Amino acid sequence: MGLDYTDGCVNFRDLGAFLNLIAEREVLPEQIIYRGGSIDYVKEWEEIGHAQSVISLRNGPDPQAFDADYYHFPMANKVEKYDTSQKVVRRWLNEVLQPFENPDLRYPVLVHCLSGKDRTGIVIAALQLIMGVDRELIIEEYLLSDGDVKTEWITMAMDGIGSPEAYFDRVDVSVIRQNLQQAQPSQALK
Repeated sequence: MGLDYTDGCVNFRDLGAFLNLIAEREVLPEQIIYRGGSIDYVKEWEEIGHAQSVISLRNGPDPQAFDADYYHFPMANKVEKYDTSQKVVRRWLNEVLQPFENPDLRYPVLVHCLSGKDRTGIVIAALQLIMGVDRELIIEEYLLSDGDVKTEWITMAMDGIGSPEAYFDRVDVSVIRQNLQQAQPSQALK
């Protein structure tokens, strides 16, 4: 059975909350990064955690119905996204991470694609690698997604990235790390 895209945001979750639950300790702060699928059928802002910034990885545009900053980084379906060793995927990942260099990026940030597992899974894995999260936790968090997900796919993506400092040549990984460590959820969530 396929995913029901008409029932809110599929595979939506708070990255920090789920990682902390899996690890049974604080790994990442909560209410900073959300992940999920299409927001076409989201009716209430609360359904996507009052996201202040939305990073869409879909090919088509999002409905811009919420008071959020929107960023769009489409990735063609013909590209094997999990093969992060490909130049086109590397260039795309570098572009997607650019907003995280901005100290004025508004949090929480929702990273999403259609199903919230493939393109989103790769970007979320990249952010976790930058933050020094253990590979085993990254895999376990990725496998929480409904739909067709496989350990070998996310492992291939992480292997292709290798060292974030070497892989990400168009963004400053240390700035991204610092910004995420200092990020605070919006006042609306407090």
